[in-house]
Amino acid sequence: MVDTGNLWGRTLNVPAVNIIENKDEYKVSLAVPGMKKDDFKIDIEGNMLTISSEKEESKEEKEKKFTRKEYNYSCFSRSFTLPEEINKEKIEAKYEEGVLKITLPRKEEAKKISAKQIAVK
Repeated sequence: MVDTGNLWGRTLNVPAVNIIENKDEYKVSLAVPGMKKDDFKIDIEGNMLTISSEKEESKEEKEKKFTRKEYNYSCFSRSFTLPEEINKEKIEAKYEEGVLKITLPRKEEAKKISAKQIAVK
């Protein structure tokens, strides 16, 4: 799996990503505290997985002589090239305790391929 990096120039924070590979699947975890599950957009186009979020918050303070309004805009986009062995129809995503977890299962035929040692001649 290849991380193709951040695609948006105005990004404030790029979340840390962990990728774990095992026999049956890849597990991608992004540390994104303070978000809601509806804040994320996960797209697959061809063999490209893109995880993004765009969030705008505003805070307004009113006092006797003035009003102050602050905007906080944050966004990120991370893209990964998926290996051919990923079963795109069974990809799942879950957001819990500040971590977005994406499970990328391998196709059944990819699971059956066992390790092979090549003899040197």
